[in-house]
Amino acid sequence: MRNTIGDVVIQVDDDIAIDENEIQLDFIRSSGPGGQNVNKVSTSVQLRFNVTTSPSLKEDIRKRLIQVGGSKITREGILVIHARRFRTQEQNRKDAINRLVELIRKAAVKPKIRRRTKSTQAARKRRLATKRHRSNIKRQRRAVEYSDE
Repeated sequence: MRNTIGDVVIQVDDDIAIDENEIQLDFIRSSGPGGQNVNKVSTSVQLRFNVTTSPSLKEDIRKRLIQVGGSKITREGILVIHARRFRTQEQNRKDAINRLVELIRKAAVKPKIRRRTKSTQAARKRRLATKRHRSNIKRQRRAVEYSDE
């Protein structure tokens, strides 16, 4: 998708779109399988996205993305994704962008607010009755004490 200037835009969801200029893609040589190409072709992709300065993200999404990103986020607030799953550069580039989009979608979901609830009086009574029952069972398993009287 292109915006009015002509730059390519990555559509995350209805509200979030990232300009491709905000993403830095570096192509490096990948380890692993690849035959004769492994030492010649840079198929591995390293995607960098500056979370802290991105104008595409709202502040609440930015904070959640930093949490969701975990160890993929540097101290400077840059999200780094390594994609080397495939043997071609194009597939790895798409994979890296898809993983970025998934992380942002995950961060865009607002967590549910937990409301404390009280247990009902009947539930409290049932719980205490169960505890009394277990206590009686365990008491009956004990050795019988004899008194000298």
